[in-house]
Amino acid sequence: MSKFLLHNSVNDNRRINRRPFLLPVACCLLLFASCKQTDVFEKNTVIPKYEWRSDFAATGTFLITDTVSSYSIYLVLRHTDAYKYNNIWLNIGLQAPADTLFKQKVDLKLGDDANGWEGTGMNDIWEVRKLLNGRPRRFKQAGKYYFSISQIMRDDPLPNIMSAGLRIEKK
Repeated sequence: MSKFLLHNSVNDNRRINRRPFLLPVACCLLLFASCKQTDVFEKNTVIPKYEWRSDFAATGTFLITDTVSSYSIYLVLRHTDAYKYNNIWLNIGLQAPADTLFKQKVDLKLGDDANGWEGTGMNDIWEVRKLLNGRPRRFKQAGKYYFSISQIMRDDPLPNIMSAGLRIEKK
């Protein structure tokens, strides 16, 4: 009978020793399986002194190599709580490789009196991300794209705007 007990306790110790090894391996496998790289481009331009002059444009370039996938294009705008309007009028330009700059006037709602500011806020700083292209779309050409964002409000300079930029997400 003592041999039986001794034999079982040895087997139990082997099982216990295997468990600490299996848990980290299982966690690593779960992490690697759940990780998915998302292709995102984002460039924000800081507005000097938080006073956006009408002749100052937030500009940048991004590279498109995949013309089969669809992309969502977002405007990213950061402002202070002291911004006095519920919206902002912008001229947003996009230029495809070896093409002319296409500009579009956009009226973006930033908030309303009943619900306050849209987006996310911390203390007196608010960031809003607005989808510009409705639904994901494909870029027709591969290559380097150029964008520009300028304000076309009546106030010049427009106070309390901290930064403006563009975010491209591959869907």
